[in-house]
Order: sequence, then structure tokens, then C-alpha cells
Amino acid sequence: MSAVPELSIVVTIIDGGDCLRDFLRAVTSFDNPPSHEVILPYDASRPEVPAMAAEFPTVTFLDIGRIDPVHPITTEAGLHELYDRRRARGLAASTGRIVAILEDRGHPRADWARQIVRLHAETGCHVVGGGIECREPASLLNWAFYLTDFGRYGLPFESGPAEWVSDVNVSYSRQALEEMRPLWKERYHEPVLHKYLMDKGETLWLSNEMIIFHGRPPCTLGYLIPERFHWGRLFGHIRTMTIGEAERWKLILMSPLIPPVLWLRHGLTQKQKGRGLRYLKALPYTMILTTSWIAGEVWGYVTKKP
Repeated sequence: MSAVPELSIVVTIIDGGDCLRDFLRAVTSFDNPPSHEVILPYDASRPEVPAMAAEFPTVTFLDIGRIDPVHPITTEAGLHELYDRRRARGLAASTGRIVAILEDRGHPRADWARQIVRLHAETGCHVVGGGIECREPASLLNWAFYLTDFGRYGLPFESGPAEWVSDVNVSYSRQALEEMRPLWKERYHEPVLHKYLMDKGETLWLSNEMIIFHGRPPCTLGYLIPERFHWGRLFGHIRTMTIGEAERWKLILMSPLIPPVLWLRHGLTQKQKGRGLRYLKALPYTMILTTSWIAGEVWGYVTKKP
């Protein structure tokens, strides 16, 4: 029997194609990594993936067959279900002492794998998340997308306990993952897992040393507006699984105030990180994208549906 690896890396396909290939080059080129496995779950909707197996022989290409989501895969809800189910199948196939999740848009820094194992040992935390930098060059629109989703995770920041860590750069101890298996067996929902752990008194640790560089192909504002609305709606739907009715109605009633608060918060955060001028240039895009997201999120709270 082969030894149990220190680290399992579950890869979520978002863009696929050449974006996935570039990601796999990064994830198979770590500096002095611990023993690890890379698991790439793919379904019938990504027919281009099996052809990459010969190019990346150290990666486990996990064929999970056909998935028929509730909503068509031409919709954001359908795509999100595919991502959730691929992650769940990858987690189930993992064998490592620590299990991390990445997506093909987020290229890990060369020391990423080594840092994860060290951080779990030093902090004793069951969940360790990392920083998310914008992969350059990025257009002003793409940067606005990055900061509305991941701006809080951009360097510099102080490592320590956090209320949120992102599912595009997160890792779990085997103990925590097995304990939560009923919660992710069918679909992985990061807010559900993290709420469960925090309710138990566990700490989410956010590290400024476990870094990925996130980027997406160039896109248009016309594409991003509905995408942000639908992803916000999915987030609102998932969040209703973790909050009570009083909190849900509080969020609904306060929703008109949330976009201006976010614009101010994003601005202060980016100013502290030394990117205040870039934020001001991107502010029109930021205002549009955050408003689209909040509108969708509130619709998710109202309907409780994806």
C-alpha cells in the first residue's frame, strides 16, 4: 500500500480548456512540496479534459460521468451545481491528511502546498484559507470583478482568525472533513461547512502566506451583470440554510443600504492595501457589479431558491 499523502488538492473546473491547462502547469510545479495528490473531477459536460491526462501524468483525472443538474447547465444555477458536485466527488476521492480546494482560475504560488502543511501544524486549526491576489495584467473591469469577490483577501493583510475564508483557496483537516461528510456528500457548500465549524467553536484561519493568483478570461460588462445577479442569488439561497427567519428578514429590509456600505468598505480596504487610485478608476464598474450581486442575493433571501 502506498503511504497516505500529506495533502490532497481537489481542483474545480470553472473555465476549462487552456485555462485549466495553465492551472495544471502551476499545480504540478511546486517548490519542494510535501507528498501530495492532485484530483481533477470532471463530468460529461467537459469533453476536452480527458485528452490532458497524458500531458499531466501525476494528476488523477476523475471521471464522474454525466450529471443532470436541476437547472440547465446554460444557467448559473446549473453551472454552480456542477461545481458543487465535482467538489464533493473530489473530496470523497481524496486520501490526504489535509484536503485543499482550488479552482482553475486560481494559480497557486510555488510554495503554496508547503505552506498549507506548515500552517495546519502550527495553528492547529481545522480550516486554513489563504490570500487571493489578482493575476496581472487585468483590465479595469476584470479587476473590479476581482475586488468585489476577493478584494478582502488581497495582500497585504495580517494572518489570523477570520469570519470568512474563500472556497477558491481553502484547506481542511481530515478529521474535520470526515466529521462534516453528511454536509458535503452530495454538494459542497462552503458557508454551510464553515457555519457548522464556527458554531462548534472552531477557528477559521486566514493566512497571508498561502497565496493564489486569481484571473478570468476577459469579459464584458453585459456578461458580468447577469452573472453577478445569479451568483448573488445562489449565495443568498445557500445562506438561508444557515440563518434564521429573523436574520433573513433583517437582511432583506436592510438591503437598500448594503451597496453604498460595500462601496465604502471596498474603497477603504483598497486604500489600506495601496490601491486607492485604482479603486477610484474602477468605481463605476464596482458600483454596477455590487448592486447586481446584492439584488440577486436579496432575491435569494426572498425566494429561498437558487
